[in-house]
Amino acid sequence: MPAAPLSRKDIEDRLHELPGWSLEGDRIARSYRLPHHFGATALVVHIAQIQEELGHHSDLMLGYNTVRLTVNSHDAGGAVTEKDFELARRVEEIAPGHRAG
Repeated sequence: MPAAPLSRKDIEDRLHELPGWSLEGDRIARSYRLPHHFGATALVVHIAQIQEELGHHSDLMLGYNTVRLTVNSHDAGGAVTEKDFELARRVEEIAPGHRAG
C-alpha cells in the first residue's frame, strides 16, 4: 500500500523535531559535514544499510567530507510521507557516532 502524503503543516511540524533538516521543494533534505572523506564514506555505507532495512531509499550524495540526503516517497507520487521522516530520524540517530554535524 502506498504511503499517504503529509500536509505541508505536518511536514513543517515534524521538521521542528529534526534540526538541520529542511523542506526543499517536494523533498526533505539535510547535509552533514564530517572531519574527513573516510568518515563521510562510512556514514554513506551506514545510511545505505538503514535504507535497506526500511526498504526506503533517499538520493544520497558523497562529497570530500560531506554527505547530503534528499528524500521523498516515489510510491506517494513524489510527496513527503512518514516513511521519509522515519529514515531521517534513523540517520539522525547514527550521525553523531560518525562525528557528523
